Amino acid sequence: MIFDHDGGIDDLLSLLLLLTMEHIEVVGITITPADCYPEDALTSTLKILSLTNNESIPVALGNLAGLNPFPADWRAQPKFCHALPVMLRTKEARANVVDEPAHVWVAKYLQNACEQVTVLMTGPATNLAYVIEGHSEYKNNIGQVIWMGGAIRVKGNVAMHDSDGSQEWNAYWDPQATKVLIESGVNLCLVPLDATNSLPIDRQFLFELSNVKTELADLAGQFWAATTTAIPTYEFTYFMWDILATALLGVSESCWQTTSTHVSVELTSPRAGTISCAESSAGSRIEWVQSINAEQVRQYVIRQFNRNFETFFTNKC
Repeated sequence: MIFDHDGGIDDLLSLLLLLTMEHIEVVGITITPADCYPEDALTSTLKILSLTNNESIPVALGNLAGLNPFPADWRAQPKFCHALPVMLRTKEARANVVDEPAHVWVAKYLQNACEQVTVLMTGPATNLAYVIEGHSEYKNNIGQVIWMGGAIRVKGNVAMHDSDGSQEWNAYWDPQATKVLIESGVNLCLVPLDATNSLPIDRQFLFELSNVKTELADLAGQFWAATTTAIPTYEFTYFMWDILATALLGVSESCWQTTSTHVSVELTSPRAGTISCAESSAGSRIEWVQSINAEQVRQYVIRQFNRNFETFFTNKC
């Protein structure tokens, strides 16, 4: 699996969750400079790999920019994460940092892959879309793409001057990349706001997590605690956006329901990045997660975080 994230608190928690899954081999991590400042996201990522004994996983930093930047205060959150006590005590190894941009590393990996690769994306689709657009022949080496992005039949979570509120942020940051991915024909499973809206980070969940009392649960709780004042201006709750997309790799398939729909992606304001249902003649057919068993996902996350760092499975890559 290649894990492409954009450095926010939810992305870093997703990395922690992914590394608890012994049936997953993470062959590379790529960072999109979207909901983060890239060097902070890189530092936080590397510290997590050091904490979990996974310093051998290659990490590539992206340099492709989207059209619609995230708010600056959101982008600064990874700096908070690597300033927490356990993170400050952890020295990040840098030997695994790749000396080429993320999209170049992804292209080379797919070109040389001897078996199909799953791509989990919890940020914008920019890196993968660049590869798909420039090297369509590499699509055969992608087994599945799981992407947290979009809002199909629910309101979006973007509240900007050039938005009508229909977009989700990952899709809005780079509308062209969103369109390329949706129309690419790859085996895509979209995890939109329609599903993640069922998973708010509420006080009850944080209380249950605090009672686990392990090193990982405590660090995850500290990460999530930082989100309680993360988006006051937008007046909505922090959700398990990226965590849900990641958890689908570990929970029972009976835990979620998907549907298949023709959709289209808009590129002009005020709906740039909007993914909406379309007639079959005008859209691309994709599979997306329509509903989930929220309590099962919560309990799965709590169980996975019930461990200390020395118990982590080490990816051999």
